[in-house]
Amino acid sequence: MFAFLRNLLALVGLIAVIGGGYMFASHGSAFTKFSSFDPKAADTYKEMVDKLMATGNPAEATVWKAKVKDGLTFEEVDQSIKSVANELNIKGVGDLPLGDQVSAMMGKPWRKLKIYLFCNPLTAAKMIDYSDAYSAYLPCRISLLEDKTGKLWLYTLNMDMMIHGGKPLPKELKDEAMGVKKIMLGILDRGSKGDF
Repeated sequence: MFAFLRNLLALVGLIAVIGGGYMFASHGSAFTKFSSFDPKAADTYKEMVDKLMATGNPAEATVWKAKVKDGLTFEEVDQSIKSVANELNIKGVGDLPLGDQVSAMMGKPWRKLKIYLFCNPLTAAKMIDYSDAYSAYLPCRISLLEDKTGKLWLYTLNMDMMIHGGKPLPKELKDEAMGVKKIMLGILDRGSKGDF
């Protein structure tokens, strides 16, 4: 029995060594490149994978959300979002009353949904100067949504992948991006409470 167990463990060890060698041979350069990423990259991707595994929904894995305090109306939260954004000095560059548009096109009531567009134009320009691909992330959005049960929620894109997901951003650009993140999370938090 002891000899069988020893041989089994030796086989498992051999398989692990072969598997490790294969992984390094096929992905070694990827591991080396990943080591040059922002120090928070691994945690950022782990959080996204954990959310993806828990929900099975890639959109859920890439957003931050906050449930609106019970008793607040859609209109009160709408005013709160605008007020907090103004106080935090981020430019409102548009909004999309998508729920109203859907209702008009369907010819019957649909859920309430409004998407707010915010931007710090100078930070946006710096992000695009760093990488043209960042233009797809602009402007920052917050959605005020009535769910299927009538509860209100606020959603915004999780900015951590953009900030920490690759090679470190230049310090000045990272500081500005962190400032925008703080503003967006402030609007999400305070808007969900109806603060003015």
